[in-house]
Amino acid sequence: MHELGRQAGARPRGEDSCPLIPADGGLMTYRLAGKGRPLVLLHGWATHGGFFAPQFADLAASFQVLAPDLPGHGATPVPHPTVRHQADALRALLNALDLRGAMLVGWSMGAMVAWRALLDGAGERVTGLVVVDMSPRLCNDTGWPWGLRGAVQARGPQAARLLATDWAVFAPRIARRIFAAGSLHTDLRRWVEGEVARCDAEAMAALWLDLLAQDFRADLGRLDLPTLILRGGLSQLYPAGTADWLATALPQARQVTFAASGHAPHLEEPQRFNEIITGFAAGLPP
Repeated sequence: MHELGRQAGARPRGEDSCPLIPADGGLMTYRLAGKGRPLVLLHGWATHGGFFAPQFADLAASFQVLAPDLPGHGATPVPHPTVRHQADALRALLNALDLRGAMLVGWSMGAMVAWRALLDGAGERVTGLVVVDMSPRLCNDTGWPWGLRGAVQARGPQAARLLATDWAVFAPRIARRIFAAGSLHTDLRRWVEGEVARCDAEAMAALWLDLLAQDFRADLGRLDLPTLILRGGLSQLYPAGTADWLATALPQARQVTFAASGHAPHLEEPQRFNEIITGFAAGLPP
């Protein structure tokens, strides 16, 4: 098992552990460790909160690190999850734990969940936002080239049916595209493939259709809070222009590129990722 596999949902380095805390009262299952400013880590489609094990290992000494399994993933099973459902669950968790001054880190789909939650009223508990390799609209068209590469072909019910019936075929493909092409993280990729394969195929298919329907372009200008855009320089999913567009659209955004990373810099360059997160948090209001 890769080191991340030993950490995810088990015990990372250091004194704090990050066991799964079961859902209660309709809340999501989540991992929690450390004390300090709340750092809420929101995972991508077909993954789970355990994909942030390197952040628990290093950041729980300075932050209260929280990583939920968003509805439809991991230990929070839901048959037909949507981004709005996930955002509502996030707001409910922030309120239930009475988190204040939180920093949201949204990786991939997690960024859409963060945007939706902030637009729906979570801003009173959040002072900073980090967006990791994501687009406000996945589907490209003649006026929008900054979506997901290949998303035009992936539209519609046919794609969802294929995901639902052939998930075992798609899981390794999905895992490979998370990393930079030619990545040497072989053991890590194998672990990711195994975790992706465990997802509920029908739930992922339903959520995929919902993700393709999302479009946050007209609303991001309303999110006037300190924002960090993190881009994988070798991302197989999004072009460089996606992060450039976000850095212009979000009122207080700046951008950082991880030259050696694909879609998951928190896994591919975890030390630098954690250092940048720590530095960004230091400049936020209490």
